[in-house]
Amino acid sequence: MTLPAPKAVVFDLGKVLLDFDYSILVRRMVPRSRLNEVELNQLLNQAPLLLRYETGSLSTAEFFAEVQNASGFNGSEDEFTSFFADIFTPIAPMIALHAQLRSRGVPTYIFSNTNDIAIAYIRRTFPFFSNFAGYVLSYEHGAMKPDAPLYAVVEEITGLRGTELLYLDDRHENITAGAARGWRAILHQEPTVTEAAVRATGLLG
Repeated sequence: MTLPAPKAVVFDLGKVLLDFDYSILVRRMVPRSRLNEVELNQLLNQAPLLLRYETGSLSTAEFFAEVQNASGFNGSEDEFTSFFADIFTPIAPMIALHAQLRSRGVPTYIFSNTNDIAIAYIRRTFPFFSNFAGYVLSYEHGAMKPDAPLYAVVEEITGLRGTELLYLDDRHENITAGAARGWRAILHQEPTVTEAAVRATGLLG
């Protein structure tokens, strides 16, 4: 039996619509810090301190204070925020895929483990980001993928369940958690492969 087309598409943000590279931040901070590149990367890149920030346990000011205390960074909070934010580059084929879905009237949502600095920068810098029906951002809900409560927020905001939702993410554990709720889940690796998988659901004709 063929399933009907999904009613909405849920996009992860990092590594799906926008690439990011923490080494950019680290290289900018090294001349202003007492830590070397390896140590700064351990402090900032997917580390416990960042996880606290991305679950809303720390405000931006508190996050900066902890980074400054741990690294000896001698710049201002504004300087750090600029360094921390400017690590993103667009993944053009995936942004084009999103535009195709919008042009067909398909509701789309952002579902991301992220933080206030990143989202403020992305809103200012990338116009496509304003073109979603809704946003589920980890730091606003006190939980991170693949924790089940954050997936429940997506279902609440969209009003959809199970196979009504098509979910694109680059991390196995996040996709597995979506599939466990009955979502149609696509592990994103290459834009052409993801677009073919989306097309196969019937959303793009």
